Amino acid sequence: MSTLAGKTLIMSGGSRGIGEAIAVRAARDGANVALIAKTTEPHPKLPGTIYTAAKAIEEAGGQALPIVGDIRDDEAVEAAVAKTVEQFGGLDVVLNNASAIDLTPSESIPMKRYDLMQDINARGSFLLARTAIPHLRKADNPHILTLSPPISLDPKWFAAGHLAYSIAKYSMSLVTVGLAAELKDDGIAANSLWPRTTIDTAAIRNVVGAELANRSRTPEIMADSAHAILTRPSRETTGNFFIDDEVLTAEGVTDFAKYRLADREEDLQLDFWVE
Repeated sequence: MSTLAGKTLIMSGGSRGIGEAIAVRAARDGANVALIAKTTEPHPKLPGTIYTAAKAIEEAGGQALPIVGDIRDDEAVEAAVAKTVEQFGGLDVVLNNASAIDLTPSESIPMKRYDLMQDINARGSFLLARTAIPHLRKADNPHILTLSPPISLDPKWFAAGHLAYSIAKYSMSLVTVGLAAELKDDGIAANSLWPRTTIDTAAIRNVVGAELANRSRTPEIMADSAHAILTRPSRETTGNFFIDDEVLTAEGVTDFAKYRLADREEDLQLDFWVE
């Protein structure tokens, strides 16, 4: 399988950045993409809404279903999954893309911000995936793909001053570990995907540091690697923590220049949790 034509994806978030890029790449195959997100009005520093993303999906050749909802809300997520299945006749892929980031050190971070990251990142990923399981069981090549990092217990990732964020992202990764084991006999793949380098997104520019934008790759490298994973046989592709350029290397890609904003590969900034 090398195409997502006719497949139905549901994605948390997706109004901009990596999520939108993955959705548009799937749409170029002729996929159906449902987005559940809260962004209906553009933010001054965060361009893009669920409606602009839906337009981009349709312009790329796919069918879009924008669903305004909160990934933290059980009823909203259940309704979104039901609406997706009703409109497109089934569900093939869950993409856990929505994620909150706050790099405040432990001593200073408000617990409200800690709880927000846990609710969106960890609970939201678990909720969307578990809600979709009955429908994924009926699919020919079902996948759950979560945008979360490989789990490293190297103390440097905890001494770096963003323990709360690390806990939230690792919790997303644990969703992958657990569902891969739990759903293996059902043939439902559960994997994580993470970028080797920083990706030029609003989060990088506004939270991590605007100076990193020119040392980053474009979201399209994540879109192409996600596409490669989602078109692999689900029974043979589960329980993995994929890194974007490793996925593409396995697909025969040898030149990554088109994804690079930096002048040279050696100028790229490694992302969190990547050695």
